[in-house]
Amino acid sequence: MSLFDKYKVKSIPKNQTTEWLLKKHYAHRIPSIVYSFGLYDGIHLVGVCTYGIPPQNNCLLMCGEEYKDHAIELNRLIKNDGLEKNVQSWFVARTFEILPKPMIVLSYSDPNNGHFGYTYQALNFLYTGEGGADKEYVFNGYQYSMRHIKDYWFKANKLPFDEELTIDQNFLNAGGEIIPMTKKRRYVIFLGNKKQKKDMRSKLIWKVLPYEKGQNERYDTSYKTVTQTTLF
Repeated sequence: MSLFDKYKVKSIPKNQTTEWLLKKHYAHRIPSIVYSFGLYDGIHLVGVCTYGIPPQNNCLLMCGEEYKDHAIELNRLIKNDGLEKNVQSWFVARTFEILPKPMIVLSYSDPNNGHFGYTYQALNFLYTGEGGADKEYVFNGYQYSMRHIKDYWFKANKLPFDEELTIDQNFLNAGGEIIPMTKKRRYVIFLGNKKQKKDMRSKLIWKVLPYEKGQNERYDTSYKTVTQTTLF
């Protein structure tokens, strides 16, 4: 039985991803979500993939101002254990078919969790070196980037803000956690027709590098989500 016969991929509401992201994905945090997709084995949800706004402004401009509103980050990808070896890359490829075009998809493999990005390499993403922030801000289980944590963030969340202290000090005083990070490996792929992809590729500001190789480390994905079903 082919993967096309066994699995289906469809858009799902953001709230259907919450348990997967908080309980099953290694980050245990909710990122920005603009598009969310589910991988179904029959009527059972067996995987989740989400896309959101990149947390850093320079990422929105990776192909110039013209494509600023056509840049998105694949920020979470998780599936149940025991599925076919290539189902993860197949799942992502199906989400590409659903996303609006033209689109620049950015994603990161995380050396902090032993990942080299082999799913992205299998999908012919371009590897563009290290990227992302060297620290993450976590508050009440949600992940924020440096650009989000400004004085107005504290006011919007009705948290105290002392102008005599740094942003980081205020964040820690409010009960947040700042996690030091090794910079991640940055991957990019272009979606659209042949002309659009060629144009986006020609305007990419980052240098394309050879793929890095290494031994991936598995993390625990054994958490059993509440059974979710759908009808097609």
